[in-house]
Amino acid sequence: MANVAMILKRSPYGDINAAEAVRHALGAVSSELIVDLILVDGGVLLAKKGQDDAGTGFTNLEGSLKDCLDMGIAVYADGGSMKSHYMTAEDLVEGVKVVGDKEIAGLVKEANATMIF
Repeated sequence: MANVAMILKRSPYGDINAAEAVRHALGAVSSELIVDLILVDGGVLLAKKGQDDAGTGFTNLEGSLKDCLDMGIAVYADGGSMKSHYMTAEDLVEGVKVVGDKEIAGLVKEANATMIF
């Protein structure tokens, strides 16, 4: 089975990149691919529980992220990016794993394909 690393660098509320990353991840896992969703930079905000999307004009993606986890997508949040966004592991949706640069590099290296959002 092929392994796809999907890297989300953008905040979930500001453009469609986060929604597209989640949509592609769900589509890939539905096609029986192994998916690693890697959240870096502003992308870590996708994993923040209790998201407030009021006034953004964007759909709340917390439920979609939980769907990803329920369908077997591994979701990783970069610890350094979390720190720069004043987040701790307690702020994350249950099931999201905090990782560092070396773990992220390993995930990308092992992937058959990489998509960046």
